[in-house]
Amino acid sequence: MSELKTNKISTNDQNNVAIDNALGLKSYTTAQRDALTSVAGDMIYNSDDNKVQYYNGTEWLSTDPVVGELEYLVIAGGGGGATAWSSSIRAGGGGGAGGYRCSVEGERSGGNTDPEDKFIIETSTNYTVTVGAGGAGGSGGYFGDGTKGNDSVFATITSLGGGASGDGSSTLNDGGSGGGAAYNEGEGTGTNNQGCDGGTRRTVNGSTYAAGGGGAKRAGNDGGYPNATTVYGGFGLSSSITGSAVTRGKGGNSPGGAGDANEGDGGGGSGSTSASAGGSGIVVLRYPNTYTITVGAGLTNGGEQTDGSDKYIVFTAGTGTISFS
Repeated sequence: MSELKTNKISTNDQNNVAIDNALGLKSYTTAQRDALTSVAGDMIYNSDDNKVQYYNGTEWLSTDPVVGELEYLVIAGGGGGATAWSSSIRAGGGGGAGGYRCSVEGERSGGNTDPEDKFIIETSTNYTVTVGAGGAGGSGGYFGDGTKGNDSVFATITSLGGGASGDGSSTLNDGGSGGGAAYNEGEGTGTNNQGCDGGTRRTVNGSTYAAGGGGAKRAGNDGGYPNATTVYGGFGLSSSITGSAVTRGKGGNSPGGAGDANEGDGGGGSGSTSASAGGSGIVVLRYPNTYTITVGAGLTNGGEQTDGSDKYIVFTAGTGTISFS
């Protein structure tokens, strides 16, 4: 049975309840809170989060003030290309683009899908940001495997590193976008709402050719297409989150050069020389200009920039925490 103990409760002229001492809400861990049979209006103190929370009839929410809707572009590092034979027309496959997640209204997210929901953040709360590096290209000589790209992160948003081209292992080839099929192994699979599959190897006039890496917008081309000399990676997507349109997240060609830095492109495949590395990723945040961001140590960025009624910030390397006020 519940019990209420009090020394004195009084009212003032506005009929509000006055309490002489601090009001102590019942403290629960998150697990204990979730086990409650709650109704809209219930309030507790969450000892795991150190926050006062209330139940709105559907979910528990914190009472902290919130920032307006925030738009993000989170792209992971691209995968590295593979090495195959001793001539460019027998090159290894191209690496897949890094995972591409976008919440900008009117734009497209990875896999050429609708944009994700905008992110609602709380002030005075730390959020992690990590910019993923690109994967290395395969070493010179026969059948050098590329390396998978590294993940990029903003808060709960994680974009997966691009798949590499190489030995056919799912842990190597699959990723945000899949690595193109190597000369003698299969293609990688892209991740839903992040990117597309790598192209498949194909035999043309008795010769087998590796494929292009998957891109944010489209799958990589199959080996030998459109000709036996260059096999192109999948297309990337364009975003104007900074006020200027930039296309990022392109799949690596076979053969091809390194992916562009901070665009998450896949690296190109190669013949006897070392294959190319994938491009590093990027994290871009856009928010109302009435708010200010504080950036912790470890993150490389260009500082807050203003575009119309919004601010934006571009993170190009590192890992650390940010907060808003």
